[in-house]
Amino acid sequence: MSSRSAAPDAADLQRRLLAWYDRHARVLPWRVHPSDRMVEQPDPYRVWLSEIMLQQTTVAAVAPYYRDFLRRWPTVQALAESDLDAVLHAWQGLGYYARARNLHKCARVVSEDHGGRFPDTEEALRRLPGVGAYTAAAVAAIAFGRKATPVDGNVERVIARLFAVTTPLPAAKPELRRLAEWLTPSERPGDYAQAIMDLGATVCLPRKPKCLICPWADACAARAAGTVESLPAKAPKAEKPTRHGVAFWAVNAEGAVLLRRRPEKGLLGGMIEVPSTEWRSTPWTAEEAAGLAPVKAAAWSPLAGRVRHGFTHFNLELTLLAGRIAGAPPQGAGLWCPIDRLSDQALPTVMKKVVRHALAKS
Repeated sequence: MSSRSAAPDAADLQRRLLAWYDRHARVLPWRVHPSDRMVEQPDPYRVWLSEIMLQQTTVAAVAPYYRDFLRRWPTVQALAESDLDAVLHAWQGLGYYARARNLHKCARVVSEDHGGRFPDTEEALRRLPGVGAYTAAAVAAIAFGRKATPVDGNVERVIARLFAVTTPLPAAKPELRRLAEWLTPSERPGDYAQAIMDLGATVCLPRKPKCLICPWADACAARAAGTVESLPAKAPKAEKPTRHGVAFWAVNAEGAVLLRRRPEKGLLGGMIEVPSTEWRSTPWTAEEAAGLAPVKAAAWSPLAGRVRHGFTHFNLELTLLAGRIAGAPPQGAGLWCPIDRLSDQALPTVMKKVVRHALAKS
């Protein structure tokens, strides 16, 4: 961290940020606005649901999904009693499907083991499925008023600039967390947590930050040093590897498509897919892939082109083999789905791309 002539006054920074938040808090469907706090308190279920959805996803993208989930499952008990397939289907488009599986699993744990009430401490919240350090701190602070410090990318950016932390991410994370915790107040910790997130999301932007309207502008070490836009520093990203696979577009005499469910554990666990080989670092030949087809007796022919999709840690390229199948598929191979009912299935985005490609090329 760069040196400064005087340490900032934490209490003064807290007061200024909370006063700014009282005037400028974003209106969000899951948030109890500070002006409404006298008549309404945050609902732990709604706070938890929004925080799970907001992981790796923008506020704009989450809002319609959040409203739809609340309409379908207004309480944690209702979500716990729902079918996993329904949850996965409603989650389509949000990505990172392990979150949806853990959402459903967590709802059941809260309903069955906690009497439908969320634990109110970080430690107890972290024992719930799918609840990590950030989510536990956010729910503890916002829903229960606990002194807790959720640290996401917005918070890291604000803290790195406020204190001119020049160590590149991710190595800087422990120092940024320590500083963020030092700043967290005992009074109104939930509002403070939301305030610093709002500050990062609307003022302390990654590019072209709006320093002139920032409540911490005169205390910001990076602004004083003229290094705001260069922080937080980041280590160079490693190039993402590419994996390869083959998907099998199998159609029967009635025009239905063969689908199957992926294993519960692992990437896209529990989702419905067009059957495919494993995804590996080297491309497949049509001959070796055909040996792993869900129906061995079919005559498989390649479809032109390929499907490309980016995951967090790798890029995927899929080629397609098409075949017409007579009779029922072998036991365990999957299920037939009429083409006009494909939208009823919990297909992840990559498989929707496979379907579109197959329909265009076959």
